[in-house]
Amino acid sequence: MFMKIALITGGNRGIGRAIALSTAAKGHDILLTYKSHKEEAEEVTALIEERGRKAVALPLDVSDTKSFTTFRETVKQTLRDIWKRETFDFLVNNGGIGFYLSFTQTTEAHFDQLANVNFKGVFFLIQTLLPLIADGGRIINVSSLTARTFVPNHTAYAPLKAAVEVLTRYLAVELGPRGITVNVVAPGPTATDYGEGLVRDNAAVNQQLAAQTPLGRVGQPEDIGALVAVLLSEETYWVNGQRIEATGGINL
Repeated sequence: MFMKIALITGGNRGIGRAIALSTAAKGHDILLTYKSHKEEAEEVTALIEERGRKAVALPLDVSDTKSFTTFRETVKQTLRDIWKRETFDFLVNNGGIGFYLSFTQTTEAHFDQLANVNFKGVFFLIQTLLPLIADGGRIINVSSLTARTFVPNHTAYAPLKAAVEVLTRYLAVELGPRGITVNVVAPGPTATDYGEGLVRDNAAVNQQLAAQTPLGRVGQPEDIGALVAVLLSEETYWVNGQRIEATGGINL
């Protein structure tokens, strides 16, 4: 199998960390980004390198679109220095934030913060990095169960994730001539740091959500990481413009 390079935003923790490790386990090299917690990013790169793959961690604030051109130049130089290449193959837009806020609690500042990270950042990062994505590459965007079904206190977050899903379909058509596929993965409740770790750390919430899921538990980051790694494999080249939900069947 020909080794490929995946760039994963927010790859230092949670679902992004699991995506990085699962993708590396498939034989690919990893560029991951982090906004903070550099030590976590270095831990992930060390684990990947222990398994025989190359990995580099780069700082990136996905809400700061003005930094994207500089970030692209850093990626370009890293590709040349480490891989002797001008392009990478896979872009996984995983980095995101969320608040548990009702409609009336959501301020304009909250909305702008959510929009800048979860939609504007995704839109313009793809646009900025597109010249570096190899023809025949893959883009995976991360959405959410909340874009399909009502989940309390996600009135701003959910529409922005729905916007990512529409963007995914449009890009699948626009990038088709280059052979680049674009899909979206929508996790359900997952035991991560999201929302200050509510699903992971609050036993009552965890149990309530597990009871709504046919498989009897909430998701783990590895559940999502494994799915993304499969979508980046050669066997799934014909999947394009699709929303793949990874929720264990919650709220069917």
